Amino acid sequence: MKKVHENIPEDNAEAERGYRDRIDLLRSRVGLLTGEERVLMTMYIENGNSFRQMARLVGVNEVNIARRIHRATERLMNGEYITCLRSSDKFSKGELDIAKDYLLTGLSMKKIAKKRDATYYCVRKTLKKIQGIIALPEVKAAACA
Repeated sequence: MKKVHENIPEDNAEAERGYRDRIDLLRSRVGLLTGEERVLMTMYIENGNSFRQMARLVGVNEVNIARRIHRATERLMNGEYITCLRSSDKFSKGELDIAKDYLLTGLSMKKIAKKRDATYYCVRKTLKKIQGIIALPEVKAAACA
């Protein structure tokens, strides 16, 4: 087996490959983000900018940037929005917009209702439907085991 790098022992090579796979997955999903989050993630992943550099550009604290990057990374990696896109035939355009706002952007139900000019009840009902569809593969897998 070929070593990844002279400083990386062979037992860590598998972990290194997993790390690279996660980075590639993040790179492929950054396009789903919009606005400032997309710019920050691109600066972090593609350009290798530090939190300090990004904080100076944006005009906020380093910790704030780190938190935003971490949350965006979690939302991109969990794949719930991707599951919604794969099941897009079960949702209307408005429901997919609500899914994107909640699962990808991280907006609260109240903010989504205001942004989409919908009632809080409608947003909550849509999110319940989305969570039911997201949970379906897990239920099927549990039933098979």
